[in-house]
This record gives sequence, C-alpha cells and structure tokens, in this order.
Amino acid sequence: MRGRDRRLLGLLVLTSLSPMTEAVVLVAMGFRAAEGLAPQNASVWPYDTYHDLRWLYVYHESWPHFLFWLGMLVVSRGLFHTLLVVLAWPTEVPRPPVRWLLRRSLVLALVLALFVTPWAVVSVAASVVALSWVLLASLLPMVLLAPFLQRAAVVPDWWRGLPSVSMVGWSLLNFVVLTVAGALCWSVPGWWTVPVAAVAGLVNGLLWNRTIRSALLVSRVRWARIPVTPLAALLALAVPAVVPLLVNVLPAGDLQIEAVVLDRRLPPEVDQAVLVLAGYGSAYHGERPPDPRVRRFSYRGLGPDGQPLPYGPPDTTIAVTESVRLLGEQVDRLHQETGRPIALVGESEGAVVARTYLARRPHPAVESLAMFSPLINAGRAYYPPPHVDRGWGVVTGWQLRVMFGLVDVLGGPGQGPDEPFIRSLLDDAPFYRNQLMCPVPGVRVVAFLPTTTAAEAPPGEFSRIPVFQIPGVHGGLLGRNLVQSSLISFLEGKQVQRIRSDYGLIQRLGAAWQAPPLPLAANPAWAGDPQPDPAFTGRVCLPPR
Repeated sequence: MRGRDRRLLGLLVLTSLSPMTEAVVLVAMGFRAAEGLAPQNASVWPYDTYHDLRWLYVYHESWPHFLFWLGMLVVSRGLFHTLLVVLAWPTEVPRPPVRWLLRRSLVLALVLALFVTPWAVVSVAASVVALSWVLLASLLPMVLLAPFLQRAAVVPDWWRGLPSVSMVGWSLLNFVVLTVAGALCWSVPGWWTVPVAAVAGLVNGLLWNRTIRSALLVSRVRWARIPVTPLAALLALAVPAVVPLLVNVLPAGDLQIEAVVLDRRLPPEVDQAVLVLAGYGSAYHGERPPDPRVRRFSYRGLGPDGQPLPYGPPDTTIAVTESVRLLGEQVDRLHQETGRPIALVGESEGAVVARTYLARRPHPAVESLAMFSPLINAGRAYYPPPHVDRGWGVVTGWQLRVMFGLVDVLGGPGQGPDEPFIRSLLDDAPFYRNQLMCPVPGVRVVAFLPTTTAAEAPPGEFSRIPVFQIPGVHGGLLGRNLVQSSLISFLEGKQVQRIRSDYGLIQRLGAAWQAPPLPLAANPAWAGDPQPDPAFTGRVCLPPR
C-alpha cells in the first residue's frame, strides 16, 4: 500500500471512529433526540465546532465548568485537526512541519470557537422558544461562513480572497451530507444508528480530503488582497435581524388567525362563542368583531365595561400564569354575556396560553380549542435567572443577555431572554415538552401546523391530538380558504385532520441542527414536575412518573 493510500485509510478510520463512539454513547443512554448530532463529531470545520459548542452551551453548570470544558474542546479540536490535515495533505504540495500545523490548528480551533459562539447560543435559544426561524437564523451563518473558514488551517492568508468554486461546492455537499446523515441516524432503529454514524464518518473523511486539496491546489484566488472573510463574518451577524423580515414578506406571513375569524360573521351552524388569542408581538386597538359571538382576548384584561382593553406588543411579554388568569376572567365574562359554550382559538403564544389554561384552571363551558402554530416541544434547554450564578446554561443566559443588549436578535417587542413569557417556557418546560399537544378530557382540540413547524419539533411523536398540516410559516398559513373552511368545520363540531408526507421528512432533516435537549431529570429547577422525557421515550402525553 502506498503512503498516500495509507494516509487516506488512517484519515477514514479517524473520522469514522469519533462519530461512531458518540453514537454508541447516545444509543446506550437511550438519548434518542440527540442521535442526529453524532455525524458532526468529525465533520469538516466549522460544523465540528458548532457540534461541540451546542453540547457545551446546554451542558455546563457554572462559569469555571464552562471555561474548563471550552479549553478542553479547543485543545482537543486543535490536536484532532492537526492529525486530519496531515493525513489529508496532498502529495503535490510540500507540507509544513507538523509543529507549525499544530500551532496553527490550535489557534484555528480558538478562532473558530469565537466565530461560531453566537450561532451556537442562538441555536440553544431556538430550542427554548421552539421557533423555526430562530433555528434558521442560527444555521444560515454556518452555511455562509463554512467555505471561508475551511481554508484557515492550510492557507496562510486565509482571511483574504474568495473561496474557489470547488471549495464552495464541497462545503455545500458537506452540509447536505450532515443533514441527511442526521436524518438517517435518527430514523434507523436502535443500534443501527452506530453503523450509520460510522458511514457518515467515512464520508466526512473523504470530504476532509477533498476540502484540503481544494484549498491548497487552487490556481488563482479572486480578490486576493481583500479581507473577504471578515466581511462575510459581518454579513453573518446581520442574518438574525434579516430572517424575521424575510419571514414577514413571505406569501404566508400575513395570513393569521385574526384574518380568518375576526373580520366576518360566523355561520349559524356554529353555536359557540369564540375567544381569539393572538400571538407574541400582536396588537389590539379596540375594534370590535362584526359577530357579537366573537371576542378578542386582551393581554391587558377587561375594562370597566367588560370589553377587552387595547394592548400593544410589549403587553404580550407577560408571564403565562398572568395570561392564564386574564383568560379565565375573559372566558367567564364571555360565557355570562352570551350563555353559549366557549371555543378558544389561539395562535403561537395564544395557543400556549389557551392550552395551559385548560390544564390549570379550565371553565366547564369551554368545549373546544384550535391551536395555530403552537410552540411544539419548547423549553428543551435552560438557563437560570440573572440573580442565580449557578445552574445548567448559566453562561448561555448571560451571552444571550449581552446579544440582546447589542442587537434585537428575535426582532420582537420583548426585553430579552429574561422576559416573563420566555421564563415561563423555561420554568414550565416539563409541561410544554410532554403535555402541550395532548388531549384534554371533555374538550375537542385540533392543531393547525405550518410546515415550518416540523423544523421546530424534534423527530418522533410530538402530538396525540388531531393535526392539520398546511404549507406556511410560523404565525402564517398559505391557503386562506382552506384554513378558514377547516376552522369553521371544526367549530361546527366536525373532525378535521390533514397529514402531509413531507412533514415527517422535514422533522428528520432538522434533527442534525437542533441543540441537544437537556434531560428533564437532570435539572433541579424542574424537579417539582416529574414528567416523562420525550427526548428519551420518543413519545408525548405519557402520565407523570
């Protein structure tokens, strides 16, 4: 066997062993929800660093703990990168001394950690709020920066010039491979995850080989004098601010529940009074619906005349417990005025409030609930309040506070990661992860799910109630007539359900890019609510332990 073949064999062995080892640990633990991350363990940078930091930002309990493991990750990645670069180095190009490569790889590991840190933190935030556009905002910068950063270990002036076309192509293929491998790792049963992770590692090794060759054997670098990589990094910083704006201009972004319920009279076949709960960041100016059976929920409560008070976006940031109290008052009032049974129609935060109300203090007159864009499996990570200096994710919380102080990452009306609504998702995570999408005795429930919510929901069972899946984005649905007719049919007492074949596929393809969930049993802050953990059981709506 020639030296080049032996090096390639060694490269493939190294890149297959590390994801295979992680897969063995995850399968042995029964940690089903995290299995899709294993192929990234030996992926081409920056995805390997992105993999490491997401684990670290979820699983640390103090600043010293975080800093120690961050240092360990930087050193171990630097050593591992050195081995991989040596084995992948093409024979056509003279190789620098190993000591030089080691020094460069250690510096690169630290630089990559600094580059990737904001997006790893945003990924953890996405698992808290269960919003697909937040997950997208954490992932797009990785895809954008990857072809620029992949030259860093072998090219002296790597921050200058554009990456070659082949480098961009290998980088995109790298992303596709990791996405598909994550889906396969989750989809196969039991220990079959291990060989799938091993095969993904072999492909990673080939990608390391091709990426290093593309970086070293490029004939000419375009814009060789321009610091393109720092400019790309600045562009990446703008992604979280741009993504919500793009979501709002999509065709589905302006079709909300207000548009299909509040602007017209209900047909006579609907015998219920309807209370509509709009979502996070919504506003109400006091206008009354044309149908007296329909009422708008107010996040400020009722006025002296019993009518819902106008509210603005900041009012939607209140704690869920406070919204539940206000909803109880408004349900009582609507039932007294109309004498009719009550139907709740909630969107996003409104769906969370309505479902929590039915779990905590329901009125017997409430007969049905329609949830639009509910926050599926929210609260998968944790960080303590600012006055607590120890707990899972303590550094994550402070980095989010700094980021919110510099730029409004979520593009919403809130005061940052500690606003009362967000803390409700963190503190009551066991309920939202296991019970949100569950039947309610004596109440008809349906969830209208835009296809993008599939990226919010980890693979596996996420609902035990009828779901109506339709193309759209969070807070907006395509097909106005279909949505309106289906909702009216539900309010008339008919069964509505629609399953799309692409929904489960999107769930699996998103498995590789979500932050690993924090087990419910691991967090003392959740000890008072002993719910089964869907991250391990793969099921929801199981009774408390």
